[in-house]
Amino acid sequence: MYLRIIAGVLIAAFIAIQFRTVERTNPPVHGDFKGPAEVKEVFQRACYDCHSNETKWPFYSYVAPFSWLVAKDVEEAREELNFSSWERTSSTRQSKKKKEIWKEVDKDKMPLWYYLPLHPGAKLSEHDKDIIRKWSRGML
Repeated sequence: MYLRIIAGVLIAAFIAIQFRTVERTNPPVHGDFKGPAEVKEVFQRACYDCHSNETKWPFYSYVAPFSWLVAKDVEEAREELNFSSWERTSSTRQSKKKKEIWKEVDKDKMPLWYYLPLHPGAKLSEHDKDIIRKWSRGML
């Protein structure tokens, strides 16, 4: 009896939270990254879902509470680094961001560990990391 009540309450709560929607937008792209093709390919595959205005919103980004987490992660990622406005960024800031990108990749902090299970194609190989390292140091 109590289990049915608890299950009913949980189901009702799950349905109710679906009505709290979040913004999932892709603003216009102004100044997209125009670096070397091999670098852009890595970034598009591993970074653009969060760090650009070209996010591919997966099915779970429409189901609360996951939708709240995904939207928050994308919003914060775009604030930190947005490849959709890279070319509008000053060269000084680009240089700083290049170093920061490599530092995060080198320490395996990016892509985020919890993003990879559902997006295995975003996992960076040693070759991918080498491309980013060389680009960040001006060798590409």
